[in-house]
Amino acid sequence: MFDTGLAGGSPFFRPARYDGAGGLQVRIVSIGEILWDVIGQTEYLGGAPLNFAAHAHKLGHEVALVSGVGDDDRGHRALHDLQKCGVSAEFVQLRRGKRTGTAEVELGPDGKPMFRIVRPAAYDFVNLTRPQVKRLADWQPQWIYFGTLYHTSKRALDSTLKLLQEIPAAKRFYDVNLRDGNWNLTTVEQLASLANVIKLSDSEAEFLDASLNADGAEGSVEHFCRRWSDQYHCKTICVTLGERGCGIYKDGRYTEIPGCKVEVADTVGAGDAFAAAFLHGLDQGWDVGRCGTFANAVAALVASRPGAIPDWSVEEVRSLLGSGDFRDPGEWSV
Repeated sequence: MFDTGLAGGSPFFRPARYDGAGGLQVRIVSIGEILWDVIGQTEYLGGAPLNFAAHAHKLGHEVALVSGVGDDDRGHRALHDLQKCGVSAEFVQLRRGKRTGTAEVELGPDGKPMFRIVRPAAYDFVNLTRPQVKRLADWQPQWIYFGTLYHTSKRALDSTLKLLQEIPAAKRFYDVNLRDGNWNLTTVEQLASLANVIKLSDSEAEFLDASLNADGAEGSVEHFCRRWSDQYHCKTICVTLGERGCGIYKDGRYTEIPGCKVEVADTVGAGDAFAAAFLHGLDQGWDVGRCGTFANAVAALVASRPGAIPDWSVEEVRSLLGSGDFRDPGEWSV
């Protein structure tokens, strides 16, 4: 294990703190791949769980990332950059003889990315030790975030299942994030059945349910959410709809929330930013409309800038919310 901790010290076992709005900070474990997004001649540190963790930290939360990197230049750069993102690398394992993950990214004319992910990678060989699992359990995280790609590795899946069993009180956020050639239905169904919250895109929903977009009400996003909620016993499901916003099914009610219009640079990382903002709103106890509007705004801001983890601030989100048909931005304390 390569333990870098946070800049200024490890986040673990510190007293609970409050954010600037008086809300209690949330402790989150984010599980999954660290990889470098290679876009042309430029490399951006990424991987959905890392992107999510960085954006959640920007919202004032403490996040520990469970992943693996190689003992190579990309791996050491990743560990260094994690500190700058404010994310604990205590549970990022250094896997000697394995390569740090990479994804070759091509952007379409609409800024949407297509990925070619190189595997096996270091994160495929992560296996939490018993002391590490106990340390995470003693931290008492309120949320555990996970996706699909990382868990197509049996070793990684078994490690995560062990952690979930050890921390039964933590809520579970499954961000589906299908990547071509790096998912299977069995894994998706297993992870969905473990989740309290499921988030996926409309295109991913189409992959997983052939009836979506068919003629009639049965082909609607709402009915997709209702079917999945019944099938996987998950009360909260969110489907992102690109520039059209998102649809949220929660406790038997479905609502669509319109998106924010911005000039898109690229959409890499926008869905991960959405997930962080959506989790934030849920944990704050916001209503569905407020959660969706806030998450749409954070995602739009990230999509307006290149890279998966661009610089952005809560004040910029408030400003964006105040520029359209939204409530007074003064209400948007986070």
